[in-house]
Amino acid sequence: MLRAILFDFNGVLVDDEPLHLELFQRVLSEEGMSLSKEDYYEKYLGFDDRDCFTSVLESAGEPADIGRVMRLITRKSAYYSEAIHQQGFPFFAGALELVREAAEAGLMLGIVSGALRDEVEGALDQAGVRGVFKLIITAEDVKESKPDPEGYRLGLESLSSRPPLPGRLVHPHEVLVIEDSPAGLEAARSQSLTTLGVAQTYPAKKLAIADAVVGSLATVTLRRLRELYGGVGGSGF
Repeated sequence: MLRAILFDFNGVLVDDEPLHLELFQRVLSEEGMSLSKEDYYEKYLGFDDRDCFTSVLESAGEPADIGRVMRLITRKSAYYSEAIHQQGFPFFAGALELVREAAEAGLMLGIVSGALRDEVEGALDQAGVRGVFKLIITAEDVKESKPDPEGYRLGLESLSSRPPLPGRLVHPHEVLVIEDSPAGLEAARSQSLTTLGVAQTYPAKKLAIADAVVGSLATVTLRRLRELYGGVGGSGF
């Protein structure tokens, strides 16, 4: 039985991956380095800011001490806040409708993301849906970014400790994860979670490890999710 949905944030709810790439490129160019679109989507998408900057610096043979990395993260965060202040958070078509429908149906909702907490909460506040999410796991809560499973492990633990099921273990087969990247899907599947890949960032063929794949959330309703979820053996896709 489907009891909870854990959403990724960037690339699933909010269409800001192109903005993140632009800002990574801007900050790195100020440091005398470059980052191609191809490398970003092939190597770094799914990483949080810390791991992305660290990996790019190390690949370029540059110092990647924590002090430098944190300065780059702070600068990128400031640029992001400036851009969002001007433009607002760009939600994908259908994303907020699905969130609201699932919440009204009594499902527990959470976010497991490599984004910064201020960014996630700012977007949810803008859309007026912050209160429907029982848990939010962000970059500040984990030591390693996806595909490391830490975020989803914390998500499962948090679901079991919150109403309406305090003290009742939430089993992985009761939770659906919605992700847009191979790294995110790998992290979720390593915790035996059922996965839905959304081809809003990568082409569907790149998301083949998901239990099911859809082109976008624009055509996904809760009824459709339940149909997909019960599609194999009644306990998963």
